[in-house]
Amino acid sequence: MRVQKNRRWTRVRAGLAAGFAATLLLGTGAATAAMPAQAEGETYVIATDTTFAPFEFRDPSTGDLVGIDMDLMNTIAEREGFSVDIRSLGFQAALSAVQSGQADGVIAGMSITDERKEIFDFSEPYFESGVQMAVAANDDSIEGYDDLAGETVVAKSGSEGLAEAEKLAEEYGFTVKALDQSATMYESVKNQSAVAVFDDYPVLAYGIDQGNGLKVVTEKIPGGEYGFAVAKGENSELLAAFNDGLAKLQADGTYDEILDTYLGDSEATQGGGNIFELVVESWPALSKGLWNTVSITVVSFIIALALGLVFGFMKISSSRVVRGIATVYVSIFRGTPILVWAFLFYFGLPQLTGAPGNVFLAGVATLALNAGAYLTEIVRGGLQAVDPGQMEAARSLGLGWGRSMQRVVVPQAAKISMPSIINQLVITLKDSSLLLTIGFAELLYQAQQIYAANFRTTEMLIIVGVMYFIVITLLTWLANIVDKKVNK
Repeated sequence: MRVQKNRRWTRVRAGLAAGFAATLLLGTGAATAAMPAQAEGETYVIATDTTFAPFEFRDPSTGDLVGIDMDLMNTIAEREGFSVDIRSLGFQAALSAVQSGQADGVIAGMSITDERKEIFDFSEPYFESGVQMAVAANDDSIEGYDDLAGETVVAKSGSEGLAEAEKLAEEYGFTVKALDQSATMYESVKNQSAVAVFDDYPVLAYGIDQGNGLKVVTEKIPGGEYGFAVAKGENSELLAAFNDGLAKLQADGTYDEILDTYLGDSEATQGGGNIFELVVESWPALSKGLWNTVSITVVSFIIALALGLVFGFMKISSSRVVRGIATVYVSIFRGTPILVWAFLFYFGLPQLTGAPGNVFLAGVATLALNAGAYLTEIVRGGLQAVDPGQMEAARSLGLGWGRSMQRVVVPQAAKISMPSIINQLVITLKDSSLLLTIGFAELLYQAQQIYAANFRTTEMLIIVGVMYFIVITLLTWLANIVDKKVNK
């Protein structure tokens, strides 16, 4: 999404140029000389936020990741001769990815602070930030900090806005609630669950230009500076290449052009077109998310069903050790949240083993092991629900234990268990939406990317809800057909 140059941002560019030009230009020669040759020709994984317009967000019409950060990173990479693989993970997940070695660097409107310098090495600053407070456009009761006593405000987790809000909270007597996304914060203010939002001023300005339904009511609190970061002591050649490229962009005017592309007035997208036109516009991204949702659900459930069968039979074994192993498995995965395992498989295991992480495999492992624990109990319950007399009758006819289970017990257990198995399939499909927290581009993830740029949150959630309903209905219908054919 592109916006036109606006006079209001002329002062911003001038201030940025004054603040950066001396540092960047003086450092150009040193950066170029110091930059290790191995940066050229290399490919680096760069983590970023999912929704932080205008710095990083997805164009609703194409699904491409765009924004100030993305243009800076891609332009610098092209000019310095290295390649980047951008991973849109979310701010906190992006930081974890760099710390765990899943990503080489992070660019996500990240403020340079003394605390973060203990963990990360930062580039030269590429943007001077600041924080403002905004309220709903139709709210005339909040005109400043003095009106916040006893109220709740929202700010983004880990952001400069959150830090500033927490500093002011004690003085003015309000409560601060941290949320993960800008779009979610704005909706909280509009639906009156919070009276105000603290956010970085360019983000607020961009959102207001796009019609997010807010208005700014305070002056800018001078803030810190944004920087590109790598893990402490790692990827020094990438950091040097970024600094060198940034200095060149600042010197030849490309930096100003990138800012002009995103900072300024544009035609508001809120309310532009009806919901059917929104579906058509968003379909490329939504269809990709839908495919990812269905594919990871099917793969995970097949593995989960195999696990359920194995551990289900183990649960009815005469061996105490075998039953104990199955019981431990079920207890662990039924007794812990899915998100714990998603983060462990994607961030924790690669850090412990040194192997590269894969978001699809981490998602499959998470869903399969969780669903497998529930299917274990479903299988066990189905087997034990068959009248014991059925086994005795089969054995009296001369059938062995294995043949009796195969011919007599299992078919009856399958008929008893099938409704619960189908229900678990539906649950697994819905649970796949939790994988957006590790950056898996499923359906809800794609919807978040879209409404972060156009601020049509309610409409997008309705569209996604309808899509989930249709898919779940079709899967249930197909599963019931299979059930009738197998168990007729």
